[in-house]
Amino acid sequence: MSLRRKIITFMAPAALLLAGGCAESFRANVSRFQMMPPPEGQTFTVQASDPRLQGGIEFQTYAQLVSSHLTSLGYRPGEPGHSTLVVTMDYGIDNGHTEIVTRPAIAPAWGWGPYPAWGYGYGYRRGPIGWRGPRYGRRFYYGWDDPFWYSPFSYPEIDSYTYFISHLEMNIRRAADGQMLFEGKAHARSTDQSLPKVVPNLVEAMFVGFPGRSGEDVRITIPPPPKPGQAPQPPLIQENRRR
Repeated sequence: MSLRRKIITFMAPAALLLAGGCAESFRANVSRFQMMPPPEGQTFTVQASDPRLQGGIEFQTYAQLVSSHLTSLGYRPGEPGHSTLVVTMDYGIDNGHTEIVTRPAIAPAWGWGPYPAWGYGYGYRRGPIGWRGPRYGRRFYYGWDDPFWYSPFSYPEIDSYTYFISHLEMNIRRAADGQMLFEGKAHARSTDQSLPKVVPNLVEAMFVGFPGRSGEDVRITIPPPPKPGQAPQPPLIQENRRR
């Protein structure tokens, strides 16, 4: 392995560790279709799309987050089988994707690089039987530009990292006749595969501006928690322009 590759291999994980330690905004793409009635004290229950998750502690944790948001909007928690609205939710995260990032080399001003250069200066002229003594003049010299030196500035930087795509789907239907009232999907990309860290952010993104305009596709940015003494920043809603 070349010296350059060793440097990259060592630096890339360190950079990811530094990035993971910094509080960053959470960005999610959210699409919503809705015919929600105005909140007038309707009751609701939250269920898992997958019945196997229904009794789990993890699901109940996320269901409580959804319940808190709906309660703050004017709806009331109810009993299963006796509620006006039924909320179903599904969530998950994939196994990851590898991204390769290449950045061009940045050569310093004094020209330490892998290529020989023309010009006046002090260097060593390479002869047919070895290295000869120092020479002056307009010659093709190997000096600081010796191709056998490996400079960390000489080659493009090639880094790789793994990212994960998480999702949350939430539907609300009227219990009396099964009429669908809300369909929402949220997706996010992160370097963290931990559902307990990602799902709460997806739930919060789903309820930003809830229930939203029917048919909207937006990007929602949730700022990081404020530092002590700082006022919290509101979430940002932007029209989502997918490339």
